[in-house]
Amino acid sequence: MLGFLWSLGAFIVALGILVAVHEWGHFYIARRCGVQVERFSIGFGKPLWRKTSKTGTEYVIAMIPLGGYVRMLDGRIDDVPPELEHKAFNHKPVLQRMAIIFAGPGVNFIFAVFALWLMFLIGLQTVKPVIGNIEPESIAAQAGIEKGDEVIKVGSRNTPDWEAVNLEVVSYIGQESALVTVLTQDKTEKEVTFTLEGWNFDPDSESPLSSLGITPFRPNPTLEVGFVGEGSAAQEAGLQPGDKLLALNGDELTTWQALVDVIVESPGDSVVLSIERDGQPQQLRATIARRDTPEGQTGYLGVSPTFEAWPEGYVFTHQYGIVEAVGRALDKTWRLMTLSVEMIGKLVTGDVSVKNLSGPISIAQGAGTSAGYGLAYFLSFLALISVNLGIINLLPLPMLDGGHLMFYIVEWLTGKPVPDAVQEWGYRIGGVLLFMIMGIAIMNDIARIA
Repeated sequence: MLGFLWSLGAFIVALGILVAVHEWGHFYIARRCGVQVERFSIGFGKPLWRKTSKTGTEYVIAMIPLGGYVRMLDGRIDDVPPELEHKAFNHKPVLQRMAIIFAGPGVNFIFAVFALWLMFLIGLQTVKPVIGNIEPESIAAQAGIEKGDEVIKVGSRNTPDWEAVNLEVVSYIGQESALVTVLTQDKTEKEVTFTLEGWNFDPDSESPLSSLGITPFRPNPTLEVGFVGEGSAAQEAGLQPGDKLLALNGDELTTWQALVDVIVESPGDSVVLSIERDGQPQQLRATIARRDTPEGQTGYLGVSPTFEAWPEGYVFTHQYGIVEAVGRALDKTWRLMTLSVEMIGKLVTGDVSVKNLSGPISIAQGAGTSAGYGLAYFLSFLALISVNLGIINLLPLPMLDGGHLMFYIVEWLTGKPVPDAVQEWGYRIGGVLLFMIMGIAIMNDIARIA
């Protein structure tokens, strides 16, 4: 429950920030163009807080934090007296209307640059993309990748960490091959080719890397308990962080994996754990919990280990000065934008499965996880979602900013507004498509947690 509330709180904060940024873009340019703004709302439904400014704009925070809007004076909706027609949105030149509509997504991109700039100033700790293991006969194995190699480039782009490797690898879905440059353990560069014809992955059961046969390096687990889950079988048995596991049912434990192998095969069984706590041996009795998986029922203890220290040089921090951080932020924002557009294109062509769509539940989980890691990680998450929000809003679907822009571009090119009947049908079709996409994303979320 605590984890759920944390994720929910982080989601509300993240969404509130991003919606406020997006709607402020519309609001600011509308005011600059002389449009009278009637209401600036964060959220929908019943207002929880409201205040009217001297200019007549009502500022609102509403009950349902799943979006927001800027309501402008508009002769298509309001009865506008002649003396206020010059302040109505629909009476402004088409280029000004286009600027007002584009400003929302545009500010989302600017905010992403700012969030990443701040992240690079604070510093983001990460690890080098060194390979820990390669699955035999996998795509990576056939390419000639070996354990201990460090991935330094995918295509022409540098990959200083695993996040960069993931982003670049995913961009090759639907292509026949990818050129990957690695640094071998003897410090020589080697170029290999991943054969990707027919390659895809199921996000519910694997990651892009695991689907290629790659397991990132991480230090070996020790037999010391690092974390005990709230309400887990381990907690009920009395296990505590810092306990050293010695034996299971009288059999000496030499590795953490030996413990895992027994636990997963023993759902519902009662076991005896021999531990050392504060230098004193103890015995605890635990009843292994049951967990349903696609492969059947497995045992679950609810405990994780501490790990050996990282080798020297594997862990580093992305941290830059004020000026250099600007360039880094611009480059990463641009890459996130281009990759988002590429993924939308691949969804349309079928190269990427609709199973990859994520909805509010996955976003909330991502918000909670990133916030738990610290401010720099949360800023990185905000930048990613802000870019995606901007790109999605620019899709040429009526009901989205991109749909409005599409109508105004036609008006600008032809000199005549798109007929109301055409716009009305466009909004209906766009609404159906939008709700279908949202429905698929939410169903994917439910399937992932079911």
